[in-house]
Amino acid sequence: MDGEPPCTKPPTLPHKISLVSSPMRAVIRLRRKVRIQKKNRLQVDLSKDKSPELVQTRLLQRQISLNRTNLCSSSISLFNQSGFENSRYFTFDTSRDLCTLNKSKRKKQRRKSKVVLYPESSRKYLPTAEKSKAKRCLFLLIGIIFLQILNAIENLDDNLQKYDLDGLEKTMHREVFGQKLAVEKIMELLKDYLATHIHNKPLVISLNGPTGVGKSHVGWLLAKHFRSVMDSDFVLQYLVMHHCPNKEATLDCQLDLSKKISDIITRAETEEKIPLFILDEVEHIPPVLLDTLSRFFEPNQTNEFLNAIYILISNIGDSEITKFVTQNVSTEDSLSRELPNLIQPLLIHIHPLWNSADIIPFVLLEKSHVIECFMEEIRREGLYLNQSHIENLASQLCYNTTGGRQYSKNGCKHVGSKVSLLQRPV
Repeated sequence: MDGEPPCTKPPTLPHKISLVSSPMRAVIRLRRKVRIQKKNRLQVDLSKDKSPELVQTRLLQRQISLNRTNLCSSSISLFNQSGFENSRYFTFDTSRDLCTLNKSKRKKQRRKSKVVLYPESSRKYLPTAEKSKAKRCLFLLIGIIFLQILNAIENLDDNLQKYDLDGLEKTMHREVFGQKLAVEKIMELLKDYLATHIHNKPLVISLNGPTGVGKSHVGWLLAKHFRSVMDSDFVLQYLVMHHCPNKEATLDCQLDLSKKISDIITRAETEEKIPLFILDEVEHIPPVLLDTLSRFFEPNQTNEFLNAIYILISNIGDSEITKFVTQNVSTEDSLSRELPNLIQPLLIHIHPLWNSADIIPFVLLEKSHVIECFMEEIRREGLYLNQSHIENLASQLCYNTTGGRQYSKNGCKHVGSKVSLLQRPV
């Protein structure tokens, strides 16, 4: 026992080394399966086809493809076939592979959509681009702004309708003769100011011109109209020679004028109305009273005192207007442009309150305008006179002849007295 050599395990044979790698074996098995499927498909196609020539050509094509595959497979047949069957890395289930192949074929067939052919008569439309939402918001914003502007315009119209300025304009054009430019300027200023109730300064209009050209008549028409569309308490006609005849009582006149203006403005503000103050014969107002009046024209006041209209009527600058009109007979358009610049320095020299005023000059009246004054006065008194009689009355007044035109020295001031003489019994 002791002399026996130790028991050793018989040497195990080494595992059979595969000459082909696992990926290669998988490729070979796939090729085998493809070859079998081609054979099956060839048999199905032969059973369907009926022409022998077509069958022979297809058989030849299939045989060539099979020979190619056989050549590839014969080159690998020398490897161990048992290793392919017992692969440790790839296992194949033929039934599942067939199902997956059929599914992939169906998917490919579905993906290949047929081309739709449209008839030539039909119209082809390009794909519509997607509308941007930003454009919709922009259109909505434009619509909102448009409605706001329209609403503001309607509010302006409503505010102007409250004062009936169209009726006032017709009345002034009908009853004020020879002052077309002045009437248009007055109406323009009133419409701009009365379009809204919020302002940054009062409206001050200064009517200047010679005697009898219609300044006081315009003031009377304005007072009459605004009393009819508003409460009469919101209109003040202040005549210096009537309300303040005594120049020594200037302090009392100051207090009285300040109290009247303040009371009217306060009451008008509660009802959202703009009051009207007409001051005639301003050339007779003392400087102290002008100082009191100028305080109401300043822009740095409370809101209610900014909503007011002041009409200043005077004959200051009448000589300058007369000289300018007689020397510039043919240039009527320059009257509205150059005359205010000519008169305003003279007015500011008298008092600085005219710095904040819009100057509207009243020009001389011609003989034709005086005849119109006679006709209006006769109509108002209910009389009837023919045209020749009216022209005879007009010729009794004094005129200055310049450039082939006759300008009345006193305008229509003496027309009323002439017509009143006709009513006296002879």
